[in-house]
Amino acid sequence: MCIDNLDQQSGGPTGGWHRDTIWWHVYPLGFTGAPIRPGEVWLDHTGKATVVEPNDEPAPRGLRHLSNWLDYAQNLGCNGLLLGPIFTSQSHGYDTVDYFQIDPRLGTMEDFEALVTAASERGIRIMLDGVFSHVGHHHPWLQADLSSGDRNKDLFDIDWDAHGGPRPRVWEGHGGLARLNHASGTARDLVKNVMTFWLDKGIAGWRLDAAYSVPADFWAEVVPAVREQFPDAYFLGEVIHGDYTGFVKNARIDTVTQYELWKSIWSALKDANFFELDWTLKRHNDLLGNFIPQTFVGNHDVTRIATQIGHSGALAAATVLATVGGSPSIYYGDEQGMTGTKENRLGGDDAVRPAFPPAPQELNDLAGWMYHAHQGLLNLRRRHPWLVDATTTPLSLENARYTFRVTSRDGQNWLDVTLDAAGEPGNFSAQVHCQDGGQIFSS
Repeated sequence: MCIDNLDQQSGGPTGGWHRDTIWWHVYPLGFTGAPIRPGEVWLDHTGKATVVEPNDEPAPRGLRHLSNWLDYAQNLGCNGLLLGPIFTSQSHGYDTVDYFQIDPRLGTMEDFEALVTAASERGIRIMLDGVFSHVGHHHPWLQADLSSGDRNKDLFDIDWDAHGGPRPRVWEGHGGLARLNHASGTARDLVKNVMTFWLDKGIAGWRLDAAYSVPADFWAEVVPAVREQFPDAYFLGEVIHGDYTGFVKNARIDTVTQYELWKSIWSALKDANFFELDWTLKRHNDLLGNFIPQTFVGNHDVTRIATQIGHSGALAAATVLATVGGSPSIYYGDEQGMTGTKENRLGGDDAVRPAFPPAPQELNDLAGWMYHAHQGLLNLRRRHPWLVDATTTPLSLENARYTFRVTSRDGQNWLDVTLDAAGEPGNFSAQVHCQDGGQIFSS
């Protein structure tokens, strides 16, 4: 492996702080080993299984624990911390029961404020996960509305005439997740208040969970109202399929999750079919003409990239992530070559949401070489800040070998990236060359 020795730098193109942000994406409840479901099993970073006993009391390790990892993230090359849910919830965090309190499994408000301060001192911005599509079924306001029978209560989407009595309409068939009534001014006011409350405490933006399942006009009213108070706030919508550009425009947000690119990166490598990746990069070019997509090769909802295509494949995927246009995020553990399979069952996310030890030095038994490779790739990206909205052009394209050129908007800068899947099955390579002909990365 050959990686150029690049200094980590701040700064980047004008047009918003987020253009120069590389995110480290962490699922806090898993990262800190918080008990999720009593009586069930969770896994730590080594794959060791632990049974959470029904009478276990939540032990607040979380946000103080996470503070110990800020230098690790910064040294990796990240200057943004994208956090999964941290508000009080029933179990996995996406079943909120109090938007204004830190989940006691993660600590206290003071712990959160300490994390924000420590991150700010390092130039790291924090984005929170806002679950505004639905709440946990046990949310006290929901239970109060159901008990009162007052049909004038309109925060939640309640079927007042359901057989057997009023019941909430649920999110995508999940009985424990009750939908907000997004047609109501009450729901819009609540989300505005939640957003401004935490922005006032120092966060930089919001990931809008399941944004696709909420009408765009809801976001189009809420987001501009929040921007009036926090004009630099950043809004990322979780959108899986469909018209990405249209959603960004209609919802009046900054960006969406680029699931199309995620899928084509690992799939093209796995199947030795770079025509798929080339097609997606053409569409990606079109998106970049309208907004900067959030790019990734791993997150809390998908099978680990190293499980999909092995470690050499994961490094090739990271090479694409580091060199194409977008706002990239690294999902915690991918930089260590961790594996884990997403399964469609209760607890099926646990393997991709593992616990990390209290301090980075305790990861020394994992793939330090992968960390250093990611470090080199992210440093490469910082050395070339024009990559944020650069477009790609194919130079040569075969099923198992692909070279594309990444070119800056002004046409003055470029890099060539070569991906090779033609060797032994499961063995991939990637190279990056700069415009003077020099090789600056090779795996």
